[in-house]
Amino acid sequence: MPRSRPARDIPPPLELECLKALWRIGDGTVKDVRKVLTEQRNLAYTTVMTVLDRLVRRGGVERRKAGRAFVYTPRVGREEMRRLAIEELVNSFFDGSKEELRAYLASEREASRGRPARRPPADGEPPEEDSLETVLL
Repeated sequence: MPRSRPARDIPPPLELECLKALWRIGDGTVKDVRKVLTEQRNLAYTTVMTVLDRLVRRGGVERRKAGRAFVYTPRVGREEMRRLAIEELVNSFFDGSKEELRAYLASEREASRGRPARRPPADGEPPEEDSLETVLL
């Protein structure tokens, strides 16, 4: 029997693209969202409508009737989604340790500059001075 995957807080790629379009325009109809999305790729109106309906069911977007159309508004902000994505990354690849992520990012940054990489802090050892925000920037 196939193993079911746990529910994710981060939407799948096409749903995320629709959210990004809504963040950009504030709120809009399926037509408005599709117009933003088709700048990068061609998607059918019905595809965008289905994806937006999924986002409504999951609670990431709300909709209201305006005439004959629905107007969609994001309920989750870009910063909250970034926080959730980083949290998922840390939990999935760094055993929940932000310090390990910091050390990894610092080593990647230093390697790209031709410097020797720093080692991650040992258990119980305080992390080096760079904050996660500094490393990510």
